[in-house]
Parts: sequence; structure tokens; C-alpha cells
Amino acid sequence: MATRNPAPAARAAVPMPRGAYATLTILLVVYIFNFIDRQIVNILAEPIATDLGLSDTQIGLMTGLAFAIFYTVLGIPIARYADRRSTSRPRLIAGALALWSAMTALCGMAANFVQLLLARIGVGVGEAGCTPAAHSLISDIVPKERRASALAFYALGIPGGTLLGMIIGGLLADAIGWRMAFVVVGLPGVALALVVLFVLKEPRRSGSAPATTAPADPLASTNAMAAIRAIFGSKALVLLLAAAASAAFLSYGKITWATIFFQRTHGLTPGETGLYFGIVNGLAGLCGTWLGGHIADRYGSENRRHVLTAPAIGMLLVAPLSILAYWVPEWWMAVLLLAPPVLLSSLYYGPTYSAVQGLVAPQNRAMASAVLLFCQNLIGLGLGPLLFGMLSDAVKPAAGEDSVRWVLYAASLMSLIPAFFFWRCSLRLNEELDRQT
Repeated sequence: MATRNPAPAARAAVPMPRGAYATLTILLVVYIFNFIDRQIVNILAEPIATDLGLSDTQIGLMTGLAFAIFYTVLGIPIARYADRRSTSRPRLIAGALALWSAMTALCGMAANFVQLLLARIGVGVGEAGCTPAAHSLISDIVPKERRASALAFYALGIPGGTLLGMIIGGLLADAIGWRMAFVVVGLPGVALALVVLFVLKEPRRSGSAPATTAPADPLASTNAMAAIRAIFGSKALVLLLAAAASAAFLSYGKITWATIFFQRTHGLTPGETGLYFGIVNGLAGLCGTWLGGHIADRYGSENRRHVLTAPAIGMLLVAPLSILAYWVPEWWMAVLLLAPPVLLSSLYYGPTYSAVQGLVAPQNRAMASAVLLFCQNLIGLGLGPLLFGMLSDAVKPAAGEDSVRWVLYAASLMSLIPAFFFWRCSLRLNEELDRQT
């Protein structure tokens, strides 16, 4: 019989360490900047395509794969560097933030498609240094009983940054053009990097980080390849990676092409799309991300498999609700009807990141986050927008301007795939979760 975990009351009584809330807040702001700079290209894609004469396939390459391939490949060695006890993770995050912010500003100076791709690659290189180090840092300063909600709080940067990126980017595009929008959004991140550098502290140097697992533990190896083999030795983690990768594939693909859908099919400007769709999509994502983390902490404390119950059910319900939203003829109805599926598809962030951190030893947490992000971003961000763009080009001769609508129908049905993997992973959590910590 699986060992039951502490009751919810006991979990809620576990205090947060001194300074933890301040660290979480700063990291949240950094992650918001991360996603503003990453996702602003989605709201600017249509005016960029018009200006530079891009096909839908090129849009998908620009918004996804050009960023993702360098982000994912560099994420592994950078994460291993972050796992070293001699590494200052705040300094690493500050340097990464300064780099990706500067490269975002350079996107606005691109004179052609190739230059824009190179600038987007630079954004990906910078952002590779952020999240694995941040996940590792959070997991060191927050008790495991509070980990899901803490990581869900950090993950609020995803919908929050997407929301601000769409609104700010769209309004700036309408007012001053897409080129200056990149510059105005990118430069403030350089100043924020200084705040991170001088304010955040490294808990390893203060002695507040947890002790590492004994060397005899197979997951405690300091060798990168041995750590990766140990990570993939967890059946639960392999299933979770499949679930998160397929969920990200749909999320990144749909957010890119939904913004284009409202401009191309419903005739909205970038500013109108960013304002209306951005607000509804962003608020629904914020609510879903926050709710997912708290549901996981609340019910996962009674039975560990329920850490992933809400994501599994949520993804199952996304399919019919999304299809209805893309089918209705009025743009305002489509915007409102997309709120429930966006909320439901956002439930997985906190539970997924928390489970990944709980399935490995403390000294492999950044590496585990990097492997998760590798799968999510190479498959999700890299291939989602690109393959949906290729599909749109393929069906355009028959569907015309409605090609994007049909692509989004297909994406909605595919939400059944991550629902299956989240359910299968949940069946193994009582056996595997938190055995390393």
C-alpha cells in the first residue's frame, strides 16, 4: 500500500522561509519579462509577414524553431552549470536576462528574414539560462509541501508575460510600428538584470540550501550523462515529459495561430487582438496556473496521484470547448469562449514543474528542468507554430483564408494526447514522487 502523505492541514502549517516571498516575486518579474520578449513576436507576426513578405511556414519558423532549437540545446549544459554548488544562480539569471533583452531590441533592427531569425536565435540563447536555474533555486528555498504552489506562482510569468506581450506589443505596433515595439519592450530588461544581480542571494553560500543526497544514490551523480540516464530511468518522469511536451506543442502552436486567426479571419488589428484576446487569454491563463498549483498541493497531499488529476481532466475538456470557440462567427464570442479552455489547459504548469522537481535528487533539479524545457520547447515551441504554419499553407488552396481556422480545429482535438499522458503518469506518482527528497 502506498504511503499516505501529510494531511492538508499539516501541509498548510509548513512555514515559508524568511526571504522566500521576495525571491519568488523577483523571479516572477524576470519570468514575465522572459515571456514578454519570447511571445511578443506572435502579436507582431502578421505585420512582420506583410512587411517582409513571409509565408505561413516562415512565420512558424520565425516564431518557433529559430528560437527553440538554441534554447533547448544550450539549456542542458547551462543547467548542469547551474547545478554546481560553486555556481551563483542569481548571477547566471541576471546575465541571461541582459542578453535576451538586448537581442529582443535587435529584432526591431532586422532588415530581412535571415537577420530576424538570427536575432530570435539570440533571444533563445539568453533565455536558456533562466528557468532551469530559477526552478532549482526555488526548490532549494521552498519546503517540498509548498513546492507546487511556489512553482505555479513562478509559472504565472507565462500567462502574465504573454498577456503583457500581446497587449503592449499590439498597441505599440499600431502606434509606432513593429520595429520600435521590439526596441521599447526589450531594453527595460537590461535594467532589471542589475536588480537581479544585486538583490537576489544564493542560498548555497548562506547554508540555507538543503543537503544533497548521499553519493550512493543513483540520481546523485555529478556526471551529466549519468544524471540524464537517471532522469530517464524514472517511468513517471518519462510519461510526464511526454505529457508536458504534447501540451506545449498545442499551447505554443495555438497561441501563435490564434492571434493570426483574429487578425486574418476576423479582421482585427494587432492592437485590437492584443487588447481583447490578450486580456481574456492572459487572465484565464493566470487563473488556471494559480489554481493548478493549489489543487495539486491540496489534493496531492492526500494522494500523490492527484497532483496530476486536474491537468488530465482539464486537457480532456479543452477539445470540445476550443472547437466551439473557433467555430462561432463573431470575434467577441470567440474571445470569450476561449477563456475556459485556456484556463483548463493552464492547470498543468505548477503540478508538472513540481512533480519534475520531486522525481529527482536536489543536485539534479536544474538538469531535470532543462530536460523538461528541452522537450517542451523543441517539440512545443519549435515544432508547434512551424507545423501548424505548414499545415495552413497546405490546406490554403482548398480553405482559403479559413485555413487557420481548420488548423485550430485540429489542434483542439489533439488535446486528448496530453490528457492521456497526464493520466498515465498520475498512476505512478504514489510510488515515485519525493522518494529523492
